[in-house]
Amino acid sequence: MSIADKAASWTGALGASVKSLVKIALQTQNCRIPRAGACPGQELVVLGNGPSLRAALDNDAGKLRRHRLMAVNFFGNTPEFQELRPEFYVLADPHFFRNPDDANVARLMDSLSAAEWPMTLFVPAAAKVPERLAAAANVVLRRYNCVGVEGFGWLERAAFRARRGMPRPRNVLIPSIMLGLWMGFRRIYLLGADHSWLGSLAVDDENRVATVQPHFYKDDEKELSRIKAEYIRKPLHEVLRGFYLAFKSYHAIVPYARSLGAKVYNATPGSFIDAFERAPLPDE
Repeated sequence: MSIADKAASWTGALGASVKSLVKIALQTQNCRIPRAGACPGQELVVLGNGPSLRAALDNDAGKLRRHRLMAVNFFGNTPEFQELRPEFYVLADPHFFRNPDDANVARLMDSLSAAEWPMTLFVPAAAKVPERLAAAANVVLRRYNCVGVEGFGWLERAAFRARRGMPRPRNVLIPSIMLGLWMGFRRIYLLGADHSWLGSLAVDDENRVATVQPHFYKDDEKELSRIKAEYIRKPLHEVLRGFYLAFKSYHAIVPYARSLGAKVYNATPGSFIDAFERAPLPDE
């Protein structure tokens, strides 16, 4: 690398570090992430909502029940929520907390509130949680700092260790993995983490970007319309940048996990995530 390139890299890291420090000061809280009592070698299985999860649920439900599970987003609106009874649940998208009139969101909040088993629900530090959910008998509400931190390596490591930040949380899978690491799990397996969005991109004759992000369940028309409206306002380069940031964040997780003596395994067939070692879900 030339001197000019090194200078440009250092300047970029400096700018990102200053921005991250401001976000840490203004947007984070002292959030306590409890240890989960994870035994050495015990796995956490994160259930992403990608289409490949359907096969895992149909073929390996018995195997899944033998593991500690973390679910995300609208998983609570599916029959599998009651069947698998995930121990952990993560929400990250502001949509869940800013749109109480959304029928799908209201249904999710009702479903989570009615959980008949002990479940820890993680929400962003500043999220406004419905009273019925905050008061739910079996739900332990925990807040976390859903704040992206970038810049000098020492700053990123310090922020991650202090639970004040994480790699850019472009989707819920990123905070889910970080929360698993913070809770003490040293082997984390990802299912339903397809991330095969690139194949769904299209641009119509009016230069509107369209992308389909299918789930293992069928989205209703209202949710499909919401997602379409969200993306149709964005130019293609912004959509691609969002994808870039998500995949970059996974690579940022790898050295942090290694520093803890932990590993993240991608057990999703055909996944586009290239950061984590591929491995099938263990039998026990």
